[in-house]
Amino acid sequence: MSVTAQMVKELRERTGAGVMDAKRALEAANGDMERAASLLREQGLARAEKKAGRATSQGLVDAYIHGAGRIGSLIEVNCETDFVARTQEFRDLVHDLAMQVAATAPRYVSADEIPADELEAGAQEAGSQEKYIERVVLLAQPFIKDPSRRVEEIVKEAIARLGENIRVRRFARFELGVDE
Repeated sequence: MSVTAQMVKELRERTGAGVMDAKRALEAANGDMERAASLLREQGLARAEKKAGRATSQGLVDAYIHGAGRIGSLIEVNCETDFVARTQEFRDLVHDLAMQVAATAPRYVSADEIPADELEAGAQEAGSQEKYIERVVLLAQPFIKDPSRRVEEIVKEAIARLGENIRVRRFARFELGVDE
């Protein structure tokens, strides 16, 4: 099948991929838009893995307040340069993550932060270690705007699109009347 400029444009708008990446993906998928988008996502995740070790010393702190001021969250997300930190796409990502924290009340950024004894007790309570991790770890949770994907996938896709390592450093969640 011949790949048209309109097809490339549509795939680019949908995925944020570059022109040549979109064209190559469409050619590899024989014009199948869904398969091409999937190929681009896989390539982006591979690129994100390569960037994982790079230092993140810039970024943003964002707040989200919900329920007429009854629930709030504060989150710090780091990236490599202030140029990326100032982009609307990065700002939107950080705000979405602050909203995720307010909505789902995670306790940890990643699973390796959970103390071993708590993980064991939580796994017994939740029925499995995976269920407990999904409940208390931000990066392991289903994304509130698209429950078919995990927060970690959303961050990796942003890494692929923005071309820089991105790391959720820390967060806090506050709710009126709830003590920890």
